[in-house]
Amino acid sequence: MGELIVFIIFATVALVSAIGMVLAKNPVYSAIGLLGAMFSIAVLYVLLDAHFVAAVQVIVYAGAVMTLFLFVIMLIGVDNREAYGPAVPAQRIMTAVVSIGLFAAIVLAGRAAWITGSNAFGTPDLNGTIENVSDELFGTWTVVFLSTVMLLTIAALGTIALAYFGTDVPDEEATL
Repeated sequence: MGELIVFIIFATVALVSAIGMVLAKNPVYSAIGLLGAMFSIAVLYVLLDAHFVAAVQVIVYAGAVMTLFLFVIMLIGVDNREAYGPAVPAQRIMTAVVSIGLFAAIVLAGRAAWITGSNAFGTPDLNGTIENVSDELFGTWTVVFLSTVMLLTIAALGTIALAYFGTDVPDEEATL
């Protein structure tokens, strides 16, 4: 019964935050609404016994990604009216059509049988635990994981090299 109450509270908070994110006029308020939705989803992950996924949700998405979003909002200055361009004439109609289509897809997906939490025998499902994630990551997907690590390391080194050395190429006329 307690899980149901927590679910109802945080599902409501997630929905209100998501609606607030979409309807907010100020981009900073929109980012705060997204942050509220991310924290609420992390709580829902905990209810599903996916503690590792919940921790990653809070650390990576609610922490790092939201910080990046707020820095970008501050740097480009979209909180003033001059930053917005003219509205597309049929923008509201297109938004309504896409929203109705997405809502219909959610309703159709919600009619299917979803199995979460415990399996049929009453034992907890370990899909989101750190042990299961690490077994899959470092067992089954070791080569893919290490390839991704190498790719990201090379990309970071390339970015640092470009930032350090710059793209200043001397003009041919200046050398003559």
